Amino acid sequence: MTYRFWNWTLILSGAALILIEVALGGFAGFDLVLIGSAFAVGGALGLWFQSIYLGLFTAGALCALYILVGRRYVRARLEVKGVHSNADSVLGARGLVLARIVPHHAGRVRVKDEEWRAVLAPGTTNPIEEGAEITVAGVDGVTLQVRCER
Repeated sequence: MTYRFWNWTLILSGAALILIEVALGGFAGFDLVLIGSAFAVGGALGLWFQSIYLGLFTAGALCALYILVGRRYVRARLEVKGVHSNADSVLGARGLVLARIVPHHAGRVRVKDEEWRAVLAPGTTNPIEEGAEITVAGVDGVTLQVRCER
């Protein structure tokens, strides 16, 4: 087979890897995009210089370089450290009751400039009136479990 077949195979394989990564939402942590790019660059150079060996060597060298060196750098840059989700960030936060909270009936609270549905925290039996200050004791889905500040 000619150099064109193998270099086009590299280019098309690289494009397929990139499309798989994009279509599946980055499940491989950007690895397939970079490896696919290495295949495509190797195939393009092989076509440009009319050499199957140059194409395969370039693709292999770029893949090895990424796996040995670049992967750690990319993973470190993509990793989100210490960022709490919105629900986790309100645990222990103080807020204000906007609508009365009674046992078995939810009310509304404002915590960190956001309005939330709120119920009494387990072990709390007294209603919490509008305007009272509360502390978030827990989160159940999108509902806060609150205690009155006294």
